[in-house]
Amino acid sequence: MKFHAAEFSGVYDITLTPHNDDRGFFARIFCPDEFAKAGIVFDSLQINVSRNDRKYTLRGMHWQDAPFAEAKVVRCLRGRIHDVIVDLRPDSATYRKWIARELSAQAANALFIPEGFAHGFLTLEDECDVFYQMGRMYEPGKARGFRFDDPAFGIKWPHTPAVIGKADLGWSAFTLNERHPGRQRRSGTVL
Repeated sequence: MKFHAAEFSGVYDITLTPHNDDRGFFARIFCPDEFAKAGIVFDSLQINVSRNDRKYTLRGMHWQDAPFAEAKVVRCLRGRIHDVIVDLRPDSATYRKWIARELSAQAANALFIPEGFAHGFLTLEDECDVFYQMGRMYEPGKARGFRFDDPAFGIKWPHTPAVIGKADLGWSAFTLNERHPGRQRRSGTVL
């Protein structure tokens, strides 16, 4: 694996170092020692997959507040996604700024997202599977979020979402809670 520091502190683009032969390739996608060598403290405690049947399905923007904040490694195992993170660390120089990456099965790339970031994605093809390695167990009732189109951030999505879950449409605007980031609430669970 190769780790490339992104423009936000603590965020890394991860590329594979495949061993190719006439069968295809073999590559390691996670190794605690390699993460530690890159200066990343991350224990993968939970692994999730998100199956998305339709192109332009949007999931996000989600996070959990401290002490339940989650670091994660996100990769697309099938298809392509437009992956977005927003820095919600109040003391960060990039607070409330966002970056996006295209993650795809073909590129076999990933993004390491430290604690303190909101995360979401838009599928760019039908039949996308998104794989998450989580640094903390999901804590029911601690999920937070804001709408993908919240003007507080001005995220530029490459296409208008065609499919959005009711839960993601139900998040309140971050701007309504600016003095207390992370207190956005709604009923239900994040999916």
